[in-house]
Amino acid sequence: MPALGEASRLGIRPFADAEKVELRPVRTEADVQAVIWATYRQVLGNEHLMQSERLLSAESLLRQGQITLRDFVRAIAQSKLYRQKFFYSNSQVRFIELNYKHLLGRAPYDESEIAYHVDLYNSQGYEADINSYIDSVEYQQSFGDSIVPYYRGFQTVVGQKTVGFPHFFQLYRGYANSDRAQNKPKGQLTWDLAKNLVSPIYPASAGTLTGTSTGRRGGNTYRIRLTQAASPNSTVIRQSISEVVVPFEQLSDRLQQLNRQGRKIISITLS
Repeated sequence: MPALGEASRLGIRPFADAEKVELRPVRTEADVQAVIWATYRQVLGNEHLMQSERLLSAESLLRQGQITLRDFVRAIAQSKLYRQKFFYSNSQVRFIELNYKHLLGRAPYDESEIAYHVDLYNSQGYEADINSYIDSVEYQQSFGDSIVPYYRGFQTVVGQKTVGFPHFFQLYRGYANSDRAQNKPKGQLTWDLAKNLVSPIYPASAGTLTGTSTGRRGGNTYRIRLTQAASPNSTVIRQSISEVVVPFEQLSDRLQQLNRQGRKIISITLS
């Protein structure tokens, strides 16, 4: 974690000062309520929660000790509420980015992590994909069964790649901001991950530092070079190389489509 002076300048002072929120074996009703609201805040991306949206059944099971806090996190992420807020309204890549942020407290490290979850969702469905975050070794080692997930992307810890720090600032827009308020349904890390870039962090108008992708330039088009496997009925076994040109607005969706088709991306350059 950056020093407190740097944390203030980076706009992450609330996280530098905050303690982990844990559901302890001996707790009061006030303790349980604090944990419940902290969990909603984290998993729903700081989104305002109306009383009618609360998962009262899951809250009751948690309060009675019939499920763990990790199961409560799972209940929120599997809920219709979460799907409406983040799944239906975003591209698949953006949804994966937000899942990493909400459930593991970091940004994706590279394109292989995006591809893994695209493939998992396509082959096994929504619930299996969500479970893969919550049942992972990383989740268990970081939060266990009783700690509310928190933003680890600002920290340098054992086993966490340093590239995650600038990547996380692409997804973070301040302590008071919510993920839906950003109104960015397309993937924010598409260019960086595809090109294996580490973006600089630039100061914003309010003195908070935010990530700015070097490849995110409105109106530009990009040339994708990729390998195209020969037809199964062809006697040619060598792979050919082809190119497609797409505008930035379509880049995320096109990369997903190519990935589903089993094609390998060689390079992405400005056209």
